[in-house]
Amino acid sequence: MQRIRIPSVPSSEITPRPVWEDRRRFLRAAAGGAAAALLLARPGQAAVSRPGRLAPIADLQETAHGKDLKPTDYDDFTSYNNFVELGVSKEAPANNAHLLRTRPWTLKVEGECEAPGEIGIEDILTQFSQEERIYRLRCVETWAAVVPWVGVPLSLVLARFKPTSKAKFVELESISDPDRLPGQRRPVLPWPYVEGLRIDEAMHPLTLLATGCYGEVLPGQNGAPLRLVVPWKYGFKSAKSIVRIRFVEEMPETTWVRLQPDEYGFYANVNPTVDHPRWSQARERPIGEGLFARRRQTQMFNGYAEQVADLYRGMDLSRHY
Repeated sequence: MQRIRIPSVPSSEITPRPVWEDRRRFLRAAAGGAAAALLLARPGQAAVSRPGRLAPIADLQETAHGKDLKPTDYDDFTSYNNFVELGVSKEAPANNAHLLRTRPWTLKVEGECEAPGEIGIEDILTQFSQEERIYRLRCVETWAAVVPWVGVPLSLVLARFKPTSKAKFVELESISDPDRLPGQRRPVLPWPYVEGLRIDEAMHPLTLLATGCYGEVLPGQNGAPLRLVVPWKYGFKSAKSIVRIRFVEEMPETTWVRLQPDEYGFYANVNPTVDHPRWSQARERPIGEGLFARRRQTQMFNGYAEQVADLYRGMDLSRHY
């Protein structure tokens, strides 16, 4: 059967099918949200008075990653988001971010590891303060952006819990709080949101546990207080507001694989030669340049082939998408 191409910039391209089909009803229920409130800063840091910006993070150094890349405008990156827990439309997460409580916050780590346990957000910020850096990285959600992420390699956090040889994958679970988060009051997705990585992907130095962006505290709409960043994969792999990590032996059933396995595979590597069933992925749209801006050619592994291609040596990437 010949594949039918949907005209340029359909709503289905901007938001996945299960979400945009329920979008109008959801928006009526979630309408009226206030603008995002300031998140809590670290102990000892004063609140900032700049409207729309959050507390700066002290003593940061920028890595060499992406030094030649121009960052996306902050307002564009923080006002047009995929975070369905906070709302279906791209503007809803910023409007509803004040509903996301980021303190207290505990990350639970369990499964195939020698030292399962919990670690609080303040402990993470304190224990890994020396490793916390700015990584200027390209990212792809339904648009392309260059973001100066603040974070630490996920591998450093995972190592604290001593994964065993049985840990072949990591499963990441996002917040579940339907009493506060409007997006979780409707079954637009099977809650809570679950994503996963192969253990070697999770341990790669470019896989980050983000705690901020643009040198500042991470906004709620962008996944505060702990968000996964895997720059060579599509954005749905980057679980937001993470509360649980499990080391597992079998490949976890992630949210989108469970919901639409023919459209959203487990690996989600940026691959311009493999089309999404409903649109081409050969070209990408930079955020902030408008829906009808000229698109640019998508790079294999989002431009990180030199760093990550060996992870997939011998794999058929048209099948393992």
